[in-house]
Amino acid sequence: MHIVYVLKSRKSKQLYIGCTDNLVKRFREHNTGLVQSTRSYIPWRLVYYEAYLSEKEAYHREHNLKLRSNAWNQLRKRIDGSIEMAD
Repeated sequence: MHIVYVLKSRKSKQLYIGCTDNLVKRFREHNTGLVQSTRSYIPWRLVYYEAYLSEKEAYHREHNLKLRSNAWNQLRKRIDGSIEMAD
């Protein structure tokens, strides 16, 4: 199983998109400063994830979210709505 995930910084409210085959391990790496690109924004919380059977599909989705603003904007609306309900 391969996971595309979105994290939200509790410090800066910045969002981060990633892909992994072990979400628990990767989330721990983000929050302990082992990921250089997210270290400055610790702590993180997981706000969204999607599971894929193939690595190729997961990385394709991550690529689309990072490079295609329409896909990202649609997902961001979904995330923002669910975060407001959870907070």
